[in-house]
Amino acid sequence: MFTSIDYLKLGNERQRRAYDAIQKVGIMDNLAIYTPILCGTLPIGIDVDGSDLDIIMEVHNFSRFREQVKDLYSHLDNYRLKEVIIRDVPVVKANFLFEGYEFELFGQPQPVFEQNAYLHMIIEDQLIKCIPTLRDQVISLKQRGYKTEPAFCKVLGLDESDPYLSLINYGRNICLI
Repeated sequence: MFTSIDYLKLGNERQRRAYDAIQKVGIMDNLAIYTPILCGTLPIGIDVDGSDLDIIMEVHNFSRFREQVKDLYSHLDNYRLKEVIIRDVPVVKANFLFEGYEFELFGQPQPVFEQNAYLHMIIEDQLIKCIPTLRDQVISLKQRGYKTEPAFCKVLGLDESDPYLSLINYGRNICLI
């Protein structure tokens, strides 16, 4: 699920525009060896104005990835690249603006289908399908400044101290992942 961005062509206006931008910038083809997957709010239709396009990838050779991304995208507006540690895992993040979208390329040495961004999206998508009122409640909280996972936790009554972990655990407990 979500292994191709073709579903965006049949989506809402923002999803169709995002599809065009992603195709034009060429990430899915240019960085195909890293198994890029679009994650986050836009694929599941809970994006709000200003939501970015998060593209996760499996990256083991950070220096090679940095050079490729720099060669391909450093000419774009607000380009920046950094390396950080998130939950004891090294990460390379590149951000830039293109066609009205902020892109975030997120690489870590883990298969994309095991990365938290992908797992969160799958859990959120399933929850939205199971609980009809959830989409509007989450979008409302996001419009008031909540990040996505904290919004889900608030609506579902989950522990908000670490909403990212709470959502993963919830998904595992009810067999969504």
